[in-house]
Amino acid sequence: MSGKHIDLFLVDGESGGITTAGIIGWTGQILNGPRSALTRLLDREEAHRNGVYFLLGDDPDAIESVRCYIGKTEAFSARFLDHNRKKEWWDRAILVSSLDDSFNEGHWGYLESRLLEIATTTKRCTLRDNVQAPQPRKLSEAQKSDAEAFLEQVRSILPVLGVNILRSTHRPPEQQTSPPDINSPMFTLAAPKRNIDARARIIGGEFIMLEGSRIVGKWTNEGSKLSTRNSYRNHRDRHAKLVDDGSIAVEGTIGILTRDISFHSPSAAASVAVGYSRNGRIAWTWEGGTYKDWEDGT
Repeated sequence: MSGKHIDLFLVDGESGGITTAGIIGWTGQILNGPRSALTRLLDREEAHRNGVYFLLGDDPDAIESVRCYIGKTEAFSARFLDHNRKKEWWDRAILVSSLDDSFNEGHWGYLESRLLEIATTTKRCTLRDNVQAPQPRKLSEAQKSDAEAFLEQVRSILPVLGVNILRSTHRPPEQQTSPPDINSPMFTLAAPKRNIDARARIIGGEFIMLEGSRIVGKWTNEGSKLSTRNSYRNHRDRHAKLVDDGSIAVEGTIGILTRDISFHSPSAAASVAVGYSRNGRIAWTWEGGTYKDWEDGT
């Protein structure tokens, strides 16, 4: 797998402030900043172009606690001032534009539609304010190819900015031969007496529990110590959210994953799978030993 050179510039000289991001040879540019810096954000040249944008905030009810709004505009400045008056929940804005203004309204409309489609599919955020799905714009074959290539660059840059709402849990075909620290062997976690049989892999640096895995249908453990109860509560809440949105289909005492689900660690995945706190580095195994053995050998 080839590497990728992504340029980040910290406009304020520190993380958490206004940041620009791009890729050498790419015609696009991403402008990222907190709501508290909105005035300075909108004073920048990039804010006077047309393009697509994201508003991001917290949502305790979301699986990954992220709320998002995706839109397009021909005037970022006017649009964001309107959002600043009418939407209270967001605390971060990301503007995506073209350096040479080579994209027209049709391109941006197509990209807006595709971004919403991807974000809806990945289920990493809630899109409560996107109540009406935009109609896909008709582009020529060449225009669509350009827009899709542009989109892939956006999807590669956003995770570097800590935004994972467009990350898929499936590997694209060109990444099938990625190094083992990115695409791992198959890990399993089994408890035959409880009918638990879960499978997982590392894909793109994330721990992914795979569709079809059998896990507990409901959490019953509370924990005795305060620290244990807090840990259990976090895992129990994650399990409940996955059940609520249909990612876990409950059949009696068993839950079956209806899609691949990402976790921040193997322990988080193991705990959700078995219904109590587990050390995932030992609980997940493969033909060469435990997850820890594989991790130590990579």
